[in-house]
Amino acid sequence: MESISDNRLADVRIVGATNRDLKKEVAAGRFREDLYYRLNVFPIQVPALRERADDIALLAKHFIELSVKELRCPKPRLTRAAITKLQSYDWPGNIRELRNVIERAVIISRGGPLDFDLPVTNSAPLPPSSKSQPGEPGDKAGPQFLTETEMLLRERENLGAVLEKANWKIKGADGAAELLGVKPTTLLSRMKKMGLSRPN
Repeated sequence: MESISDNRLADVRIVGATNRDLKKEVAAGRFREDLYYRLNVFPIQVPALRERADDIALLAKHFIELSVKELRCPKPRLTRAAITKLQSYDWPGNIRELRNVIERAVIISRGGPLDFDLPVTNSAPLPPSSKSQPGEPGDKAGPQFLTETEMLLRERENLGAVLEKANWKIKGADGAAELLGVKPTTLLSRMKKMGLSRPN
């Protein structure tokens, strides 16, 4: 009887991922040097989520779509205020943590605006400081600042701009409160304090 040999060829590529510095691990004797050089053919460095704030909004929208599909629940609204809150967090758990936070918020929202209970931990750098006007006596070049009155005026201007954008709608979808990321009662209190009311 003629023997038949069954030779099969396989073309294999191995993709590995880690959050550790393998070169340091090799130096410390915690990772095999020969395995490191076998794997280190085409290394790709992926920055942590906290270093990719611009990607957070796109990732959030993607995870919202996935959660809505998997949970079969109403699609919530992702507001600008909610995105700002997501971008102000450090994300020690990276993408997995973001997905879990999104899924939890989708369940709680029940089709309304999303809200995220996250601490503001990101120590973002201050915007570039503008220098004071030269030629003023005794005035040294340094960061420009606002007085309390100027800050209140800026806040009033910003509040007026948001109210105009929302066509003076206070609550609900695309209302001024939702755009600012505050409760309608908080917004009404600020409007009263600043003497803002809808023009006739």
